Amino acid sequence: MKTGWILLGAGAFALILTLSSFLGFFEDRVDYNTQVKPLLNKNCIACHGGVKKASGFSLLFRHEAVAPAKSGKPAIIPGDADASEMIRRLTLDDPEERMPLDHPALKPDEIDILRKWIDQGAEWGDHWAYQSVTKPDVPKIGTFWSRLGVVDSDEVNWAKNEIDHFVLDKLRQEQLNPSPEADRATLIRRVSLDLTGLPPTQKEVGDFLADKSPNAYEKVVDRLLKSSAYGERWTGMWLDLARYADTKGYERDPGRKIWRYRDWLIKAFNEDKPFDQFTIEQLAGDLLPKRTDNQLVATGFHRNTMNNDEGGTQDEEFRIAAVLDRVNTTWDVWQGTTFSCVQCHSHPYDPFVHDEYYKYLAFFNNTRDEDVTSDTPTLRFYKSDDSLKVVTLQQYIQSGITNPKQKQSEVNRVTDFVRTVEPKINSHDFDQYVNASLIDAKYFGFQDKGSARIKNVTLTGRPRLFMKWGTKAIDANVTLRLDKLDGPVLAQISTPKPGKDTVQVIPLPTIQGRHHVYLSLDSHKKPKDWVQIKWVSFQPLLPGQSVNTLDEKDKLLTDLLNVDTEQTPIMLDGSGDLKRETHVFERGNWTVKGKRVTPDVPKSFPAMDPELPKNRLGLARWMVSREHPLTARVAVNRFWEQLFGTGIVETVEDMGTQGISPTHRELLDYLAVEFMETDRWSVKKLLKRMVMSATYRQQSNATAELLAKDPFNKLLAHGPRVRLSAEAVHDQVLAVSGILSRKMYGPSVMPIQPEGIWQSPYDGETWKQSTGEDLHRRALYTYWKRTAPYPSMVTFDSPSREFCQLRRIRTNTPLQALVTLNDPVYVEAARQLATYMYQHGRSPETQIQAGFRQVMLRDLSAKKLAVLARLYRTTEEYYRQKPNEMENLLSQPGIDCTTVTPQLAALTLTANTMLNLDEVITKE
Repeated sequence: MKTGWILLGAGAFALILTLSSFLGFFEDRVDYNTQVKPLLNKNCIACHGGVKKASGFSLLFRHEAVAPAKSGKPAIIPGDADASEMIRRLTLDDPEERMPLDHPALKPDEIDILRKWIDQGAEWGDHWAYQSVTKPDVPKIGTFWSRLGVVDSDEVNWAKNEIDHFVLDKLRQEQLNPSPEADRATLIRRVSLDLTGLPPTQKEVGDFLADKSPNAYEKVVDRLLKSSAYGERWTGMWLDLARYADTKGYERDPGRKIWRYRDWLIKAFNEDKPFDQFTIEQLAGDLLPKRTDNQLVATGFHRNTMNNDEGGTQDEEFRIAAVLDRVNTTWDVWQGTTFSCVQCHSHPYDPFVHDEYYKYLAFFNNTRDEDVTSDTPTLRFYKSDDSLKVVTLQQYIQSGITNPKQKQSEVNRVTDFVRTVEPKINSHDFDQYVNASLIDAKYFGFQDKGSARIKNVTLTGRPRLFMKWGTKAIDANVTLRLDKLDGPVLAQISTPKPGKDTVQVIPLPTIQGRHHVYLSLDSHKKPKDWVQIKWVSFQPLLPGQSVNTLDEKDKLLTDLLNVDTEQTPIMLDGSGDLKRETHVFERGNWTVKGKRVTPDVPKSFPAMDPELPKNRLGLARWMVSREHPLTARVAVNRFWEQLFGTGIVETVEDMGTQGISPTHRELLDYLAVEFMETDRWSVKKLLKRMVMSATYRQQSNATAELLAKDPFNKLLAHGPRVRLSAEAVHDQVLAVSGILSRKMYGPSVMPIQPEGIWQSPYDGETWKQSTGEDLHRRALYTYWKRTAPYPSMVTFDSPSREFCQLRRIRTNTPLQALVTLNDPVYVEAARQLATYMYQHGRSPETQIQAGFRQVMLRDLSAKKLAVLARLYRTTEEYYRQKPNEMENLLSQPGIDCTTVTPQLAALTLTANTMLNLDEVITKE
């Protein structure tokens, strides 16, 4: 009886321990992502991470952390913290032994967290942003009866859609209340500036104020989303991401005509092109089946990389720099992760290893652009008679082939060659120079008795050689030989007549296989004159052609290649002889190549569908797949930041473990799922959902209590109050003064800018001021020179666009006031606004009120009106006494100073001051 009692007691005790342990598993479980990872990142990863693995110990991945270190023993033994060297070293007193070395010791509670984590098995966890997006439940608001509509509830009455449920849930936790809706004039100005980048007109405000229907605000939103100005506004945002510019960058920074890409963006946003297709076309439009011109133009996204035309530079170095930039930009824009770190070493904090960077780079490494000055490949646009010649060539081909599939394939091949001049071999790839040089480090050139090699060319089925070349030499001849300098002669040709470079076609004999082709020059009349070759292309015969004889089809094709057309840079991939191998760059150095790699995505993300091709098209489709954890989250966060001033994740550029944690993670995930599944990637539907929320519509004023509790409005207890973007500041001042041109599309323009901004010693380029309405176009049409950007835009935080700019950090400097007070554009706008004020009032006070209503859509307070009226009267008296001073104010292009009176000059200065007010350049 006694023994049985003891056994029963021991069993019960064991059961209690088991239950306690079981319950403790759930109640006291340490969370790796929120409790452990921040401690490791702050105190340990610098020495024991992706870059440095002191003592052979790394905390980046679990398999590395529990593996034996340099000592031969693991530093972490899962399930036994007391036996783990890591805990021992954290708790030592000897500063030579204690970790972290040469840094303050961890606090006891921090060590306890790590100890408990190891005892619980040292389980790793994926960072929240790298986990698949799942749709959270929408928090309930109000009471049970209020949700049924039986009783009233402030929360239920306030909320407009699901966004508000998530926001209210957070506010309740902090014992805060949301703010009431902004007044209608403020609200329509806010949403107009947000969706179109332009302020509403007084008529639009009046119509909204008069509309008493319950969906009056929704009608305003729908109208703005249909406005052509909508596409222009959101294109302005995207141009920073695309690092769009009208010049190539680097020291020389010559011009580049890529404005068609900007126009494609405007149309894509206005058409509400689904964001997944928007992504695919920019990253891989050239690889789409039955691709269109527009889809090729869309690939300009990654042709906005810089091109170094400076003499003496190495094309391959800057080709690689462009490819690296494409990898980094793709991650920045669509993945919101600092993947660029992995170029030189494994990521210090996030789960990406060094090799994975180059596997990802392999997707981009076959593009045909090679830092040549011609910026090829480009899409060529033929006009009038030349377009008819293209049609004639296509008809030639169709008449010579009976098989419909072969006919279309051949038409596509030849049309692509005529439109893109690809595939071709750029002459900087020639080697084995004799009496030859890469002239100005750009194109191959040789002199009398000079020679070079074109290596490893597949000649099977390619008996036509197209060559673009030029010279000043007379009666010079080039001989092409097979495999060696004294090998069989393939062709002998005379150099073109002196003048501009020309494309020439050369017949070759039938040759099978892959060979070297040697070129040698005989130029005895002018032996020192260079013969320069820019590119060569070995092509098949056209249908019905003879191998040895050139015919009218050759002439027609050559004539088309010699046409000087409008062009825009595009992406194209090389294949066959032009396909490149990709290697790891040891420590990021492109000259030190490590092991060969093939295209793949990081292992910490879902694998690519085996059905997807391992090229940019497959990559783009993987990025917009439902399983991808980042693309939708990053997009939603970026659009949210544009409306609210700060992203749900403030670090828009970094959703990784070092980024700032989301303020409303469940809301971000909810919107990401809705964006993908309900809205089918519709940006307009996403933006409408955001601006229709009560959260967005709140007044921006905050109480002292609210500012004390939440100074940066992270909890969204009031509406956004944000300084306008550089583009919106510019466009607004033109719009309210009545001089804004609504002309869309076309080449970039050069509005008024101060003298002496441009200095182009290489080519003598100058700022050729536009005329007519091109002086007053929206800011996104302004010509953008990377080394000398439009000054007023840069002052308001526009980037140079040499690289992708993910987030403009807003500044507040005296220079901004100097711009709005003195820049010629703003002075001219003030002059036009003054004329409007003069025509809409009989006294200074009524004129000033008329001007302020035109700008801010409401009346001035009595106090501010008195200040401006006093300014007007003081200034008018000054100009009456010193009329010559009016010219200093108004001596701007397009202003006739002889018609200016002291009253108009004083109104101009008053309008100028008004346009400089903080509330005018702020979205409230």
